[in-house]
Parts: sequence; C-alpha cells; structure tokens
Amino acid sequence: MKKPFLPTLLMLCTVTLLLTSQPTFVQADTSSPAAQAEQNAPQKGNFDVQAVSNERLKKAILSAQSEGKLTLTAEQGFLGIPGAPQVNMLLAFCWAVWVGWIFSSVGAFGGVMASVGHISVFGLGDYAASFGKGMPMNKLVTDSIRVSNQWLVGTSSLISSFKYWTLGRIVLPLGIALGAGSLVGSILTPILTQGKISFRDYVGYFGIFVLGLGCYLLYGTTERARAKKQKSTLAAKAFEEASKAHGASGTKGTRVAIKKVSLSRVEFSFCGVDFAFNPLVPVIAGFIVATVASFLGVGGGFLLVPVLTGITQLPMYLAAGTSAFAVFVGMVTSITTFMTSGTPVYWPLIGLELCGIVVGSWIGPITSRFLPDIWLKRLFIVIAFIVGINYVLRGFFGMRLW
Repeated sequence: MKKPFLPTLLMLCTVTLLLTSQPTFVQADTSSPAAQAEQNAPQKGNFDVQAVSNERLKKAILSAQSEGKLTLTAEQGFLGIPGAPQVNMLLAFCWAVWVGWIFSSVGAFGGVMASVGHISVFGLGDYAASFGKGMPMNKLVTDSIRVSNQWLVGTSSLISSFKYWTLGRIVLPLGIALGAGSLVGSILTPILTQGKISFRDYVGYFGIFVLGLGCYLLYGTTERARAKKQKSTLAAKAFEEASKAHGASGTKGTRVAIKKVSLSRVEFSFCGVDFAFNPLVPVIAGFIVATVASFLGVGGGFLLVPVLTGITQLPMYLAAGTSAFAVFVGMVTSITTFMTSGTPVYWPLIGLELCGIVVGSWIGPITSRFLPDIWLKRLFIVIAFIVGINYVLRGFFGMRLW
C-alpha cells in the first residue's frame, strides 16, 4: 500500500486554518458620555430585546447591556446577539466537512474538532470570555458551543453508523451496551452543569482530557503496548489484505459475524479473528464516557475509541463504526436535555455545518479502508497533542499556541 498523504494534507489544512483565522467581534465601548447616553436612550429601529423568544438568551442580553458590555445598536451576529462574531459561512462549511471526515474515519474527535472550530476558528471562545467569568452571557455562549458541537457530532455519528452498518463493520451488541450506559450520564451531566460553567473553566478541562488522551494513545503505538494487542493487529492486517484483494467495493470476508450473545459474554469474529467481551464492562464505560463527554460538549468518541481498542482489542476499522453508533445514542439524549432546558442554538450556522457534516461523514468510511490502522492512530495522536496543549495553556495560564 502506498504511503497515504491524505492525513498529512488534512492536518496541514487544519493547522493553516487555525493559525490564519482571526475572527473579530464588536464589543461595546461605554466609557464615553456619548456612548452611555446612547445606551440609556430609547432604542428606535434597533434590536428589540423583548422580541427574543428564548428567555435565557433575553436575560443574558439584558444583563450584558446593564453591565455596559453590549450595545443594541451593533450588528447582530451569533445567536442574533448585537456585536457577536460574524462567522464566515464558507469556512464553516469546509470545517464541518473536516469534522465529519475525521469522526467517521476514526470514530472520534468530531466533537473535539467541532469545538476547535466554534471556540477558535469562529471566535466564539474569545467572545464568551470577553464578558467575564460569572456573567450570564459567558455561560450561555459556552453552553451553546457545547450543544452546537453535539449537533454536529450527532449528525455525523448517525450517517457514519449507517454507512459502517452497510459495510458490516459495527459490533452491534458492543455498541448497544455502550449506548445503554451512556443514557444516564447524558441526562445527568447537562442538568447538573448547564448555566454553571464559565468559558475559561470549560476550555481548561477540555484541554486536560484531550492531552491525557494523546499521551495514552502515544503509549499505545509503542512495541510493548502493541504486543499486548495481537488480536487487533491480526484483524487489522487481515482486513487490509482483504481490501486489497477485493478492490474498493469488495467487502467479502470483512464483515462482523456475531457468534454468541448472553448477559455475561458476547463472542464475535472479524476477518477470521475471534473476539469476546463481558457486556457489563462497556455499560460502565459508556456511563463514564457519556458523563465526561456531556460536560465537555463533545461526542465522547475520543474516549470510546481507546476503550474499544484497549479493553476489547478492536482494530480501528471496527472501533470507528462501533464508537459512532454508541456516540449517536448519547448525543440524542444530551442534545434533548440541553435544549429542553433553554440552551439556544444558532440555526443559520448549524444548518450549514450539518450540510458539511453529511459530506464528510459519507466520505470517511469509504476512504478509511485505504489508510493503514497505524496511520489512523497517528493522526489521532497528532491532533490530540496540538489541541490539548493549546487549551490547557489557554484555560489555566492565559496563553495559547494560536
């Protein structure tokens, strides 16, 4: 197999976008008497706060205005808020394609990349932080970022799950067990944290989890760690050879075959290699992952994939699809909980991003079969370190890589 250049090209495009994108937003300057007079004067033909249907958004706007951090005369942006960032829609679509591709290719990092887009590329993170810790607008924009990320990941997981199912590369009993465990975590976490997390706290913890994951995955590529995953290595090698033999459209001998299902043990085979697991383990893992993922506002695939490749020794070719299926269950639950509790979503942006997600999510399962298992893991690790280090510095030290 030729050395794949697609991961390298995509990573270069990602880093370029991160380094060159400098979104701006208009912050009200109320220090002058003229500006204060304009703020206190009756607004004629300007933004009508009372027309805002979302009560939480309305209260946040009024609070920010009263604190002198928002003026109603500014141009409307994200969530229709005066002075909020104006997102470049072409950039948003292209970024969403990348999010859909990376998630559907490795079964993870869709939420992480969606977060990077919303926080850094589109400038929503700086905007939330500009209101100061404890301000309602800070927490509202942070929550909106969290649920917006999950809309993208939920759509990608639905599409890629269906695609992987048609390719026979989902371990359905394992996905169901993970999904069952994720239900409780996906309900409790939004209820307990919504409206209580400031942007700086959110991004700092986000960075810690991602950086820790990168360290774990880096260890997983060492000879010592790989020696403990003989089944995964054998299955990955057999799949790659079968893909070569049968061409781009061939799936002969590369489908999951379920052999036994019980409350204490599930057995299945893939490419001639037998696997088994206790269903209780993924149920517990699903709960833990969903709790962390809902807090961070991501899908949780970046935690599920290490569970699947480490505990059950699945090759990445199965971990991606199985993770996507489990993530979809958690996303539906978490999104519903967030939105029924009043967290707003900016549909003009999300609607366009969902179109990009559809494109990327459909391409991912098709192209991933041409990438060696080890290359998918290396791509995963590079992204984890770049994102993790940047957000740890940003959240806890006020510094950043970009």
